[in-house]
Amino acid sequence: MGLVRYYSFVEVFMSRRVLWLVIVSVALFSPFRLSGLSAADDPLLSWNEGQSKRAIVAFVTKVTREGADFLPVPQRIAVVDNDGTLWSEQPMYVQLAFALDRVKLLADRHPEWRQTQPFKGVLEGDLASVAATGEKGVMEVIGATHAGMTADEFSEIVSAWLETARHPRFHRPYTECVYQPMLELMKYLRDNGFQTYIVSGGGVEFIRVFAGKTYGVPPQQVIGSTIKTKYEVRDGVPVIVRLPELNFLCDKAGKPVELQRIIGTRPVMAFGNSDGDFEMLEYTTSGSGPRFGLIVHHTDAERESAYDRLSFFGRLDRGLKEGPKRGWTIVSMKDDWKQIFPETGK
Repeated sequence: MGLVRYYSFVEVFMSRRVLWLVIVSVALFSPFRLSGLSAADDPLLSWNEGQSKRAIVAFVTKVTREGADFLPVPQRIAVVDNDGTLWSEQPMYVQLAFALDRVKLLADRHPEWRQTQPFKGVLEGDLASVAATGEKGVMEVIGATHAGMTADEFSEIVSAWLETARHPRFHRPYTECVYQPMLELMKYLRDNGFQTYIVSGGGVEFIRVFAGKTYGVPPQQVIGSTIKTKYEVRDGVPVIVRLPELNFLCDKAGKPVELQRIIGTRPVMAFGNSDGDFEMLEYTTSGSGPRFGLIVHHTDAERESAYDRLSFFGRLDRGLKEGPKRGWTIVSMKDDWKQIFPETGK
């Protein structure tokens, strides 16, 4: 064999060897190989390969396999915020859109609203005037739109509204403005023995209407803000009547309080998107043993929205500053998600 032919042979051999090593390395050391899954079976298809996806898979793998970090199934509890974490919260919280629509629907029964704040502001589209009325004004709107009916009647009203209401930008039902990557994540967790709880500052009875069908989360695993209720017997039928008074606000420091009261143990995984979720992530990740915290950062103005520190809804400041120091995973919607909503390819 001539010298030139010899070196050509070596070059070809080495290039194929390097290619083979690359292929084997990818096959052996990809995160889903480590978790026992092939790429074809990837349960997080809407996630781009990267640090965020690897961190999720690595954590789930280590707590579900025998070893020092193994967690028995009863301890596998994950808590997930709703607004901005599971579905869109811009240009306003969905439940607020519901309340505003209810004011307009009921306005003919209350002619005095056209001269009285905060209802006057709602009817005129002047949300700055509504905001100026503060918590008292908000509770008036909640009382007028969320109370005075039975729990069953309220569920029917919410269900009917969700059937017809559309997101002002995406022109699709709000229940289709949910994040495909988070739907996949929750299913992935449940497939690995986790219980997934929704923990929201929104009304618990509002979210329970659609949580099962939309998220696969049963009503008893939805935790949220509540208004006061009372028991009555109407025409021989026992009912729960909703009252126009706040019972508990499940936001910020209120979230860990409700976690302990309802679940009775500290979760091991927590997912949020705003500073309203900070205490929930802090409480979850401060426990002993393996812990995981994740923040969804809205960075995609083209496909969804881009906002953080200056946003009125879903403000994220402290989480961005302190999250990385605490070992929390910060997910960039633009960089980490191939797709935002289901069935759109966006």
